[in-house]
Amino acid sequence: MAATKILVTGATGATGSATVKELQQRGYEVRALAHRQDERSERLQQAGAEVVFGDLLDFEAVRSALKGIQRAYFVYPIRPGLVQATAQFAQAAKEVGVDAVVNMSQKSAREDSLSNSALQHWLAERVFDWSGLNVIHIRPTYFAEWLLYMAPMLKQGDTIYGPFTTGRHAPIAGEDQGRVIAGILSNPEPHRGKIYPLYGPVEHTYAEIAEIMGRVLGRTVRYQNVPIEKFAQITAQAAADRPQRNDAASMYAETDRLTSRAGNEYLMQHLGEVAIDHTNGLFAGTNNYVEEIGGRPPLSVEQFLLKHRSFFN
Repeated sequence: MAATKILVTGATGATGSATVKELQQRGYEVRALAHRQDERSERLQQAGAEVVFGDLLDFEAVRSALKGIQRAYFVYPIRPGLVQATAQFAQAAKEVGVDAVVNMSQKSAREDSLSNSALQHWLAERVFDWSGLNVIHIRPTYFAEWLLYMAPMLKQGDTIYGPFTTGRHAPIAGEDQGRVIAGILSNPEPHRGKIYPLYGPVEHTYAEIAEIMGRVLGRTVRYQNVPIEKFAQITAQAAADRPQRNDAASMYAETDRLTSRAGNEYLMQHLGEVAIDHTNGLFAGTNNYVEEIGGRPPLSVEQFLLKHRSFFN
């Protein structure tokens, strides 16, 4: 085990940071790739990870990050460039003989998706498959961390807003995904070539989630469906003057500050299309993969909110 060194990309994000922690607890040496130096990357260093910095669109930076690595977790944010980043990562991984890669995809990834991002994820899966590497794709439904980025809305009233209607899904926490990723990377051969949809334990509508949120917070919380354009405006206003972060909880709310105008349009096009997919049931479902591979059942919405209640203070 000591001879196996694992690269975790997106290491300061919701799934990456959880994966680093889980792998370290299992005794693995971890190299963490972060986009920039900040308090989150410093925490990784203090916890014993080797932290390197670079952009997944920088081929030489990717090659450098993969030197001496045996296994890897690949995750790319919702912005243009995924297929290029995937091709570069796959090539660099082949050059150093990486024996397993866990690839973060999307539940909505498919060849006929109207979301540019979801289509790019499907193509990225195929690029990895063509590479001949041992790649395992995970396709999570919506992250539970979505609920945290809604917290600023509740500082301005009793309503959370979203582009979703009557669809249901079982939100899955980043830490639960981290355990699955670490479980696969600890023993990748049984998972060779597989695609794992990942879910939390119970499906809910957003109206039901608002009720659960209200119970946890001890206040009335309502949910209101709004068009994607209005949602973009609300999230930008709610995120105003809040600290920049680079995790799933703020990926969307801070899009104007974290991406270019083109990147923002790319993100909102994705959210508009997958909101329709959500209504049509594409994000629904549950299974036992989190417990079977990760070692314990996934957090419920209530458990997740209780654990992160401080976000709403």
